[in-house]
Amino acid sequence: MLNPDSGDDRAAAREPEWASWSDEQLLDLRMSDLQLRFEGTDLQQHIDRLYADLEEQGVRFRPFFYFSDEWFTPDDVPGIAVPFYMAHPRLARLELNQMLEVEGGTPEWCLRILRHETGHAIDNAYGLRRRRRRQRLFGSSTKEYPEFYTPRPYSKSYVVHLEPWYGQSHPDEDFAETFAVWLTPGSEWRKRYADWPALRKLVYMDELMREIGPQAPVLRSRRRVDPLERLRRTLRTHYRAKRMRYGVDYPNVYDRDLRRLFSDAPELKANTPATRFVQRVRREVRRDVARWTGAYQYTIDQVLDDIIKRCRDLHLRLVRSEEQTKLDFTIVLTVQTMNYLHSGRQRVWL
Repeated sequence: MLNPDSGDDRAAAREPEWASWSDEQLLDLRMSDLQLRFEGTDLQQHIDRLYADLEEQGVRFRPFFYFSDEWFTPDDVPGIAVPFYMAHPRLARLELNQMLEVEGGTPEWCLRILRHETGHAIDNAYGLRRRRRRQRLFGSSTKEYPEFYTPRPYSKSYVVHLEPWYGQSHPDEDFAETFAVWLTPGSEWRKRYADWPALRKLVYMDELMREIGPQAPVLRSRRRVDPLERLRRTLRTHYRAKRMRYGVDYPNVYDRDLRRLFSDAPELKANTPATRFVQRVRREVRRDVARWTGAYQYTIDQVLDDIIKRCRDLHLRLVRSEEQTKLDFTIVLTVQTMNYLHSGRQRVWL
């Protein structure tokens, strides 16, 4: 079992006291007091699916899992930290209320992250980063992780799995993304990446896993970094810091784009105010821009708040049809979000 202190199935099945609490009550709970289990959860089913994928591909290695505050794989550890909110629907709702989305909150999304993190874990378990060919194809793991990076959207030297261009951020992320594509059932990677330079990496991954798959891992440490039971801060403190990390402190640089899209001409005073229009479409465009840029929806929402304020300050109104304006506004929001991502104020997801 994943958690050696799981207790019996009846204990695992009982609802925790905090499951019926309000958000305000939950936020004052210390993270270490959540006392979470894997057994009986949807998360456990997704992990079992991951294990089945590894078995199907002839890979003997199985990463271990534990709860923490975020998704991550510690250095030199063949295990994966899973955020606490994946353990219970009530915690997922709190995450949604605080951050506007639940990273890994759907089965498909969760499996994508699990396969990616398993790429890091298997890299650690077999010391793969020391291999010469691995270094030639992906680069050196000793390269420092960037505070930010400028992606090349049209590059075909990297696979696309977890989110757009993420493999470009660091050689280790490139390796993990390539492993995830290789592991995903039905990915048809030979066909999908047939004319991409990234195919060389996938072919290497296939050869590498055929070689080490039947072997026992070299590293068997069960060391856990920042396990949930050692995190003494409250959920309120956690989310305050998390929102600050993904928040926006961006100057009013939107005016030129907004004046191209809307107008403050007196003869248009009967038209729909731009603020009302943006409020109406914000959820849809926020979701679309998040999917294409990889930015946190919370970050995009802060950009939207700034745009709404500028529209109000400038007394802007619609000029064209709402359908055409929504398309144009989505483009404007995407450009502004990418400007923010490239500005150095946004950390890449590591």
